[in-house]
Amino acid sequence: MIKIYGTENSRAVRPIWTAEEMGLEYELIMMPFPPRVFMKEYLDINILGTIPYMIDGDVKMTESVAISQYLVEKYGPTDLQVKPDEKDYPSYLNWLFHSDATLTFPQTVVLRYKLQEPGVADAAVDGYSRWFVSRLKLLEKTLEDREYLCSDRFTIADICVSYAINLAEALEIEQAFKPNITRWSKNLFSRPAFIKSKGYKYEPEK
Repeated sequence: MIKIYGTENSRAVRPIWTAEEMGLEYELIMMPFPPRVFMKEYLDINILGTIPYMIDGDVKMTESVAISQYLVEKYGPTDLQVKPDEKDYPSYLNWLFHSDATLTFPQTVVLRYKLQEPGVADAAVDGYSRWFVSRLKLLEKTLEDREYLCSDRFTIADICVSYAINLAEALEIEQAFKPNITRWSKNLFSRPAFIKSKGYKYEPEK
């Protein structure tokens, strides 16, 4: 069985949401954040201590977008995947990489210095928040005339990119909520599979 390790509202939301949309059976292990500090035995499972982590038989993966792509390709067919023979396939690939390399990356700096180490680097919080917002120009422009990012349907491109908007809300980066992004993300975040994936929380043993 697929096993996914995650923490509350982390990038693990991406593969969990993907698995929920596909109706896959999986085991979810929720941990305290950051697990490398509060659940040190996790380092014996994932030497990096990062979230998420997926095990599927002999397959072990650490990257949230790659895990989502693996799930749709391994356990499809599913409309969540855009195939190579579809017109929007290059755009689909670009959005998958864009979601982490361009959007989530600056947010990790904000997360660390705003929530984990407040007061240590306030200038970095402000600077990387502005950097993130500036990188949303392509997303806002793309969504002017469409409901979804690729192929006129909901795909893992929407899942992977919209996680950055979900995180922006948690980090209180209000400038991120431009009109088209707000319309698009509200639609996505009303999906039952997203609501379920975001609702998973770590519950310590009593």
